[in-house]
Amino acid sequence: MERKVSPLQSWADTAPLLVAVAAGRAPADLVITGGKVVSVHTREVLDGWQVAIAAGRFAYVGPDASHCIGPDTEVIDAEGRYLIPGLCDGHMHIESGMLIPAEFAAAVIPHGTTTMFTDPHEIANVLGLEGVRMMHDEALMQPVNIFTQMPSCAPSALGLETTGFAISADDVAEAMTWPGIIGLGEMMNFPGVVNGDPQMLAEIAATQRAGKTVGGHYASPDLGPAFHAYAAGGPADDHEGTRVDDAIARTRQGMRIMMRLGSAWYDVETQIKAVTERGLDPRSFILCTDDCHSGTLVNEGHMNRVLRHAISCGCDPLVALQMATINTATHFGLERELGSIAPGRRADLILTSDLMMLPIERVIARGVTVAEDGELKVACPHLDWPEAARQTVHLGKVLQGDDFLIAAPEGANTVTARVIGVVENQAPTKALTIDLAVTDGRVEPDEARDVAQIALVERHRGTGGVVNGFVSGFGYSGRMAIASTVAHDSHHMIVVGTDRDMMASAANRLGEIGGGITVWKDGAEIASVPLPIAGLMSDRPAEEVAAAAERMVRAMADCGCRLNNAYMQHSLLALVVIPEIRISDLGLVDVTTFELTELFT
Repeated sequence: MERKVSPLQSWADTAPLLVAVAAGRAPADLVITGGKVVSVHTREVLDGWQVAIAAGRFAYVGPDASHCIGPDTEVIDAEGRYLIPGLCDGHMHIESGMLIPAEFAAAVIPHGTTTMFTDPHEIANVLGLEGVRMMHDEALMQPVNIFTQMPSCAPSALGLETTGFAISADDVAEAMTWPGIIGLGEMMNFPGVVNGDPQMLAEIAATQRAGKTVGGHYASPDLGPAFHAYAAGGPADDHEGTRVDDAIARTRQGMRIMMRLGSAWYDVETQIKAVTERGLDPRSFILCTDDCHSGTLVNEGHMNRVLRHAISCGCDPLVALQMATINTATHFGLERELGSIAPGRRADLILTSDLMMLPIERVIARGVTVAEDGELKVACPHLDWPEAARQTVHLGKVLQGDDFLIAAPEGANTVTARVIGVVENQAPTKALTIDLAVTDGRVEPDEARDVAQIALVERHRGTGGVVNGFVSGFGYSGRMAIASTVAHDSHHMIVVGTDRDMMASAANRLGEIGGGITVWKDGAEIASVPLPIAGLMSDRPAEEVAAAAERMVRAMADCGCRLNNAYMQHSLLALVVIPEIRISDLGLVDVTTFELTELFT
């Protein structure tokens, strides 16, 4: 039977009890013996040290906790295993898992994640501040630590997209008073910061005045004056680096570098060389996931996966562990609250038999066993999501194949088109120019050269608007279409396909089911992932959603796609703050100039 976890009291409120337990005057709730405690403060393995826990916090960490054991104290023999702190994800989006916070927690707890710093800017674009509030409220209900960063950029770039709702500086200031808000979410509008946009600077200022952390998002390879101006604006970290020079530049500016391994973002290997080869101080380096879909979470892992990857890239296991625990906690001002096995901290720890391969054999959060041998042992309560959060796909009309027709300039036999070029395992795209044929006044995709159509379908206000363009890199062949209401960050609907009628059918299907992902081949739906909450998430169990997501990935492969986790690239094709070219409800966006551009050159 799943246990419910009691609310955690503060260190200040529990200090009298913790002192009494450590001194031997009161019994501990739990004592762990026979293990090796890993200290992330000193980078030591303390063989034979024991741990005593009371009121969900560490009371005693030392060589002998026998004086803390009373008649009702639970005693766990670690049997020679390592005790490591529970893992922290420094930057992530729960919505990318296609799961509500409760089910996301249920998926990652067995993998050893006990703390998450999450930015719900996906739902902010769909439901505004009220959507953020719902995510925040459900997060606080969970048996592990989920801190919320208030989204900063909805829309991500003013004038380049239209969102369901917008976030204001007043919204940010209000959210800073909520109990679970830890800071400001990634400041994606880096041109706004660089150019001194009053709203962006006001949001940063409201966060700083509240004494909270400002998240960064500098998605540009330019490390000249623009980068320095961004750093001067106040962002305290950044996860958009892809090169070792990016990591070095950010840490030299006093920022912390967050190195991500998501479902499709593989940025650890290059950037960790700043530590392993260039010898930089590892205290400024943090591991995170950013975006992981449910299939990855259930089948491959979460922060344990990232940690193993960092170690495989040559990082010392204890250094890598610091990057996934104490470094993260320190960055958010929580080093006295979590991220280590030390007195007064939240009693979040993992029992593992191997520091290299990191099998997650037992997970304890706030002094309670929450998972053992991959099995969840606690309840993860759901919020009662209102109907307004479930009715968010408004197409305004039944779409037809002609809505996806791209007319050629009058008299043209061929055109030179701007094409979005997908890059495997990276968020940035390439701005390509490709000559395409014209048939009966229509510009056609070109399967032989891997050019498919892409469309951005408006879904917030029911305008019936469709913006069309071209994309390359997925490898699609035959008659197919894939549509998704997960379309970072405006979250309209992205449709990619080789057949206009099927693109219309896929879009209409998502209108019928209230959002999600659907894959069509040869005139029929072959896979779908219903995401009824904001068109972004499901409240079904994580394993069920993961199974649907895996069928979706296989369906994409059946349509010719061979990229690793290509759906992540699909979902980011409307993210108008990551170079080089994107699509929005207003048209094609040149992200090198932050201007709308024409489809044909």
